[in-house]
Amino acid sequence: MEADLNPSSGERYRHLSLWWDRLPEPIGVRAALAGDADVDVAVVGGGLTGLWTAYYLAEADPSLRITVLERDVVGFGASGRNGGWCSALFAAGEDRLDLVGGPGAGRATRLAMESTVEEVGQVVHSEGIECDYARGGTVVLARTGVQLRRARDEVAAARASGVGEDDLRLLSAGEARIRVGATDVLGGTFTPHCAALDPARLVRGLARAVERRGVVIHEQTGVRAIRPGAVETARGTVRAATVVRATEGYTRTLQGEERAVVPVYSLMIATEPLTDAFWAEAGMAQRETFSDHRHMIIYGQRTADNRMAFGGRGAPYHFGSTIRPEFDRDGRVHESLRSTLVELFPALSTARITHRWGGPLGIARDWFPSVGLDHRTGTAWAGGYVGDGVSTTNLAGRTLRDLILQRDTELLALPWVGHRSPRWEPEPLRFLGINAGLRLAGSADRSEEKKGHTTWKSRALQRMIGA
Repeated sequence: MEADLNPSSGERYRHLSLWWDRLPEPIGVRAALAGDADVDVAVVGGGLTGLWTAYYLAEADPSLRITVLERDVVGFGASGRNGGWCSALFAAGEDRLDLVGGPGAGRATRLAMESTVEEVGQVVHSEGIECDYARGGTVVLARTGVQLRRARDEVAAARASGVGEDDLRLLSAGEARIRVGATDVLGGTFTPHCAALDPARLVRGLARAVERRGVVIHEQTGVRAIRPGAVETARGTVRAATVVRATEGYTRTLQGEERAVVPVYSLMIATEPLTDAFWAEAGMAQRETFSDHRHMIIYGQRTADNRMAFGGRGAPYHFGSTIRPEFDRDGRVHESLRSTLVELFPALSTARITHRWGGPLGIARDWFPSVGLDHRTGTAWAGGYVGDGVSTTNLAGRTLRDLILQRDTELLALPWVGHRSPRWEPEPLRFLGINAGLRLAGSADRSEEKKGHTTWKSRALQRMIGA
């Protein structure tokens, strides 16, 4: 039974992103927690991690009493504002995963992520979630000689680890331009393991799916602290045998978790719907997602209504891990994104930018996502996706299901299970360090473009993020 929504107060959320603005239904707000409660599983956070966890738990054991507590509305955070890539990307590379989990751990994680892209598609289909899921793969362009060498090295490393052409292949300049008709393309790589989608429609549709399975969602319910067996809110205490922390970039708002995961902003823009003539040149006929091999990450997709949705890093980290609504929009960063987009596709120089937005994503100190359950305290967690969360959240939800229900499955052998990242440094050290890293990424790209080869800045950046 789906919850009754108050339709009078939710329309203010349309400004959060293009995706929120495109929601076809009135935006309702669910009732807040009305007082103390007792449940089996309390999930803190109404984003994709929390909702996928609730979905798979309720599917596996319909008798469980599951409550999701959301400070604002479901999908308010990164789950409803991201780039819409449901990809097999995992923030930690295979070599590093092998170091943590032993030989083969990286490959096992890669295969789990590839199957996760399919799993999301299957759930979207079976639950009737209309989120414009289109599995067109990802093209990562090479637009300089250094980037082309990086692409070739990536493919060579993939072959050495047993990855075949069906999963990752090198594109010639002509092949790459057919898929993504950007300027100065010298080649690139292609993987089929990615789907473009509308993340707000996904997360909102998933919320309705969990409610149909009996899960209770309370919005407008800020959580102050998680204790063993309990969640403390301003509206009451929820007692539960298992408490799941699914707060990602907002983890710092919980007592005692201020340095567990830092919020780093990623910003996006979207154009007006573009003409068929533009898309005939720009490609993305299968709605391929695209990026390139620069250090300062960019990402884009062709939306179902033929807009270009384009984003990237570059926004500063804010002192004290501060999160404020005004940080969602940064005129300098948004203009830089528009300039980069026009550099890639000059025909967009006159296109109207209709939406500008952003939001915080979560990064652990070692840039290593994790999922786990402390059986002693009954406290579970997942997060630190470094911006690759649309699919990783689904893998997290299935893994948390198995941990909570004490199932012995292959998912529990993956190296991110039970991983504990160190805490971030106190201020001002993390402010100085994170922003130095952001500046270094941009500087490394400029240095490579000028000198035509990899410089010390690139190597220093890789050491900084543990890649």
